[in-house]
Amino acid sequence: MKQDVWNQRYAVEDYIFGTEPSDILSDNSNLLHPGQTALAIADGEGRNGVYLARLGLQVTSFDISEVAIAKAKKLAARHDAQLTMLQSDIDSWRWAPAAFDVVAGIFFQFLDPAPRAETFAKIIATLKPGGLVFLRGYTPKQLDYKTGGPANVENLYTPELLTNAFPDFEILKLAELEVILNEGPRHTGMSAFVDFIARKP
Repeated sequence: MKQDVWNQRYAVEDYIFGTEPSDILSDNSNLLHPGQTALAIADGEGRNGVYLARLGLQVTSFDISEVAIAKAKKLAARHDAQLTMLQSDIDSWRWAPAAFDVVAGIFFQFLDPAPRAETFAKIIATLKPGGLVFLRGYTPKQLDYKTGGPANVENLYTPELLTNAFPDFEILKLAELEVILNEGPRHTGMSAFVDFIARKP
């Protein structure tokens, strides 16, 4: 069961992906404003959802693992951050239409191509007009580095995949990067990924 696998993975004292937000969010915080509604997908131990809440956004985050959510709540308490954290897998999440100004999906690459396409369509639907999507995902080059992410190439992202998935969006950032990550024991070392920030029409 996927939930059991993730619970076991998170059942350590350390925050396996660190406690600092992904820099796709922190480096582009000028796009984020207090009072915006935000959804953090598969938010794990909460580093990204908590960061958005610290900026004053009204954040909802979800993850399949109750172990991760418990750690996320500790992280939120440490920063006196207020956000709604819910347990759900991505398939059963209720994607309310036009509900969020911001959707953040950082390294959620456990989906095969068909459910991934469905999820991207649901992200589009849950964004308000003018809303922003922030995505970061490993590229096929990551298979050379083996420092995190899925082993199946079909689960990885390319710039073309993302631009095709979000047609008509205004692209604010699209960049392939190869850098050394240091985001906890599960994200450490040279890594290849793509960043995608785009605005819904």
